Amino acid sequence: MDLSRIDLNLLVVLEAIYTEGGLTRAGERLNVTQPAVSHALGRLRNLLGDPLFVREGHGMVPTPFTRNLIGPLRQALRAMELTLNEAKRFDPGVSAQRFTLGCRDALELRVLPRLMYGLSESAPELEIATVSFRRRDIEADLFSGQLDLVTDSLLPRSRNIRHVHINTDPLVVMARKDHPALADGLDLEAYLEQRHILVSSRRTGQGMEDFELARGGLQRKVSLRCQHFFAASRVVRETDLLLTIPGRLAGLLNIDDAYALVPFPLDMPPQDVYLCWHANVDNDPANYWLRQQIIAVLEAV
Repeated sequence: MDLSRIDLNLLVVLEAIYTEGGLTRAGERLNVTQPAVSHALGRLRNLLGDPLFVREGHGMVPTPFTRNLIGPLRQALRAMELTLNEAKRFDPGVSAQRFTLGCRDALELRVLPRLMYGLSESAPELEIATVSFRRRDIEADLFSGQLDLVTDSLLPRSRNIRHVHINTDPLVVMARKDHPALADGLDLEAYLEQRHILVSSRRTGQGMEDFELARGGLQRKVSLRCQHFFAASRVVRETDLLLTIPGRLAGLLNIDDAYALVPFPLDMPPQDVYLCWHANVDNDPANYWLRQQIIAVLEAV
């Protein structure tokens, strides 16, 4: 294929349709009309000799050709974007760049309030999106630019992933005030006799506290599995269920002193959290600037 025949803007349109799943949303992302996106897609179909997308319901499903193309295409677009960014100084005061952060529920509650308060003054046009992520996809998502940064409790193993330690937080147990199991303190035996809430974004699998218990041949009784600590804390307030939770997050949720907080009754290392990014943005001024903002926020809370 002779690149001189292809308008590079058409490739940007293809990537937008793939990411947004439809022509209208792709147009909104690119600030062009839906007919303009449709026209660009028609030109690409003729040039590449493939339908590229097939309409299914209200969305557009990529063909096998497009699925094979999208990874290298994103890498090329990302490299071009970084090259252009490096040619100019990043100015947060006027930039309207969008950053996507892979972030768990616990860190969202700690990071976002102070981060957005600071950005409202120093970078009012920036857009921040926090999204869920799968650990097995972290390297690919960071490499392709689907994610700009990730916060995770496991140290990344790939040499392509840069990281910095940003948080250490021991676990505590949250219970409603006057919970009978806490009358004489909460030892391991009493902890295991109670019923518990497990917070996880995954559909199945154990929490880190369960792994630690299992090392000693122990197992707790989980009555509720939910996705968010805030929802879990509201259940704790109304029931006798216990919630094992990072200590600093528990403090944020206990602003009205509605809960009893006691140490997790098993000796285990505190939870370490890392901020991760791909090596290809190590020197990107925009990514570096956002990393510094997040580190500063976590040092303050």
